[in-house]
Amino acid sequence: MQADDIIDRQRLRRKVTFWRIAAILIAAIGVIWAASYYTNDDETSGFAYDHIAKVKIDGTIFEDEELLERLEKIEDDDFVKGVILSIDSPGGTTVGGEAIFEAVRKIAEKKPVVAQVGTLAASAGYMIASATDQIVARKSSIVGSIGVIFQYPNFEGLLDNLGVDMRSIKSSPMKAEPNFYGDTPPEAEAMIERMIVDSYDWFKGIVTERRGFEPEKTAQLADGSVFTGRQALENGLIDQLGGEDVARDWLIEQGVDQDLDTKLWKKKPERNNFLLPNAAMAWFMKQVGLESLSLPIAEQFGKRLALDGMLSIWHVQSAEKN
Repeated sequence: MQADDIIDRQRLRRKVTFWRIAAILIAAIGVIWAASYYTNDDETSGFAYDHIAKVKIDGTIFEDEELLERLEKIEDDDFVKGVILSIDSPGGTTVGGEAIFEAVRKIAEKKPVVAQVGTLAASAGYMIASATDQIVARKSSIVGSIGVIFQYPNFEGLLDNLGVDMRSIKSSPMKAEPNFYGDTPPEAEAMIERMIVDSYDWFKGIVTERRGFEPEKTAQLADGSVFTGRQALENGLIDQLGGEDVARDWLIEQGVDQDLDTKLWKKKPERNNFLLPNAAMAWFMKQVGLESLSLPIAEQFGKRLALDGMLSIWHVQSAEKN
């Protein structure tokens, strides 16, 4: 009986230990969850006092509904006295660039807006920068790449190697062209070229209007070339060299109070289907020094894989051609 009592006590002790550990983990999760709501206040949008709003536009550009809503709130917020767009983007979809361009122009009609270029403002990134009334870039920033591109793969060779024969029945010759599974007919290539030319003319018209160029000068600069900040200043693609301090100085020249703080307007992280909200996980990863891994893999790479349609994007391609 004494031995049985000892075994029962050991079992009870293990159960108590398990539940203690579980309680500690639950409490820790609760603390992290709460921290996601009460930390980093300077990274959430909405401030009930006069300030300069800063908005980051980085990475590949899409028609981002959340960003458009945030820009609309900035437009209507009387506490926002000026806006700094911090741009670091290679571009993205033409539709995404167009939507953000129009949102920025609406803000600029009510309050001064300046673009501050970091490493890169190319293609649709430069389109958005041109929506502001002043563009500031670093001397070594990359600016330009004015143009439009439509890319599509051809899997015919791969499918032949796999022994796959793709067939289709279409209502008309141009339906679903290019189809990725064979050679593109000349009529389809001509159709795509017409779309590209039309969007390209529209993009050049934006640059001509916003930068005050003659059409001939725009055509000269809009050959897809990229420029350093110094070259861009010389060619009139930007207005000043410098960083955020120069952008702030321009806002002050427009009548913005020099004592106002600059506040970052950033979307509040949304909850997902996991136990922890995104903000809590990001906070925890930051504390343990793994901040760069806090974003899900799908979020880091999914957007680039989802690019579709006509693009205004800058990237370096290999010189090797098959």
